Amino acid sequence: MGKKPRYTKEFKLQALELLRASGRSVDQVARDLGVAKSALYRWQREPAKTPEGKRAHAISLEEENRQLRRENQRLKMEHEFLKKAAAFFAKQSG
Repeated sequence: MGKKPRYTKEFKLQALELLRASGRSVDQVARDLGVAKSALYRWQREPAKTPEGKRAHAISLEEENRQLRRENQRLKMEHEFLKKAAAFFAKQSG
């Protein structure tokens, strides 16, 4: 049996980003990259093992939370505007 392939940290992070952003299954991404599915699953769990990995994960969750809050606020404003516009046009046509 051959040696187990070694992947750089950058490759692992890019593979995980591809998995997250693409919406494809672990099986599809693993096949596309030529890595074992088990490796991708293991790489997903690895950051949680180290303090700096937990910190990076927490930071990314915080950033995602901020982005979602901004988007939610924007959508609320758009919704209010559309309600007012609908009421305005209802008055105009009535």
